[in-house]
Amino acid sequence: MKLMFGRTISLQLRLFVAVLLSVVLIVGDRYTQGGTTIRTSLNTLVSPLIYLANLPYELFSIGAKNLHTRDQLLTENEALKKKQLLQSEQLQQLAFLSRENDKLRALLGSSAKQSNRKIIAQVLSVHSNPYSHQVVINRGTTDGLSEGQAVIDEMGVVGQITQVGSTTSRVLLMTDTTHATPVRILRNDVRTVVEGIGKINVVKLSHVPHSLDVRIGDILVTSGLGGTFPEGYPVAVVTEINRDEGHPFAQVYAEPIAQLDRIRLLVVLWRNQQESISNE
Repeated sequence: MKLMFGRTISLQLRLFVAVLLSVVLIVGDRYTQGGTTIRTSLNTLVSPLIYLANLPYELFSIGAKNLHTRDQLLTENEALKKKQLLQSEQLQQLAFLSRENDKLRALLGSSAKQSNRKIIAQVLSVHSNPYSHQVVINRGTTDGLSEGQAVIDEMGVVGQITQVGSTTSRVLLMTDTTHATPVRILRNDVRTVVEGIGKINVVKLSHVPHSLDVRIGDILVTSGLGGTFPEGYPVAVVTEINRDEGHPFAQVYAEPIAQLDRIRLLVVLWRNQQESISNE
């Protein structure tokens, strides 16, 4: 039996048969359902081979992703360890300073300060003009508020409560011309008083001698005198000093640390009972 594509068959005949079969397959696939069925069956048979051929790439991608995630977790873990170490050092230093502070208070015969009671309030309205700087908050006598309580924001001192209603209260800002805040210079503990001059971003140090050790950039904090503001809250930063000998006192101006032109949420403070008694 001789094979069709054996060596005795000419090359031209084999080419003619191959072309004829190709044309028959193309026409059959185009105009009959059998071709579609055959092609679908062949695709079904070949699909496992396609998945198998793609398996190394998928395994490589999963491995690379796992390695990337692992490296990322290791990096984040290392950063957290460093942060924890730094915070641990800060906690140790804080504990040491707390013990030293307790020792100093024991030597001075002074009791440790207790945390102030506080409540958060929201600004309802603003009343600001050159002669009056005030805001109204949504807290009143029903919340335990009373006149003279200190008010701060997240940055520093804002002012104090002057009028109290059942559900609202009026806060006099520290920049009001009738407001004065006892302060001390954080750098050297020199005490003075900050007064409002009717400008929302400027306050003035009152009756400052020319010899007073005050510098531009000095931070002013509440001194605790007067019984209104607890000690140690930021008030203002010195921005201008004019030592004109023609005036009896130096002209010293500062900028409030609290953002008085954009306050929305405030904190109302209560004085500790022990501090109130000591001030009285």
